[in-house]
Amino acid sequence: MQNWHVYIARARTDRFYTGITTDVENRIIKHNVGSGSRFAVNQGPLQVVYISKPFSSKSLARKREIQIKNWSRIKKLKLINGDWI
Repeated sequence: MQNWHVYIARARTDRFYTGITTDVENRIIKHNVGSGSRFAVNQGPLQVVYISKPFSSKSLARKREIQIKNWSRIKKLKLINGDWI
């Protein structure tokens, strides 16, 4: 069974991208060479600023991803800086 992670990456435009994957390093490489998301093509390159604890399923990671995507920038910064659980 693979572990899933939620990650937050910062773009060159200082915007955040939140996603899920089983391999954060490989996913960021894909984003940065243009085969990831449309966001990365337009806003990249991306730099990882947060990686979650492992989730045992894709569905659990997706729920957390959706939760984080709905947060304000300030709340995301608190998570990134370790001020939020």
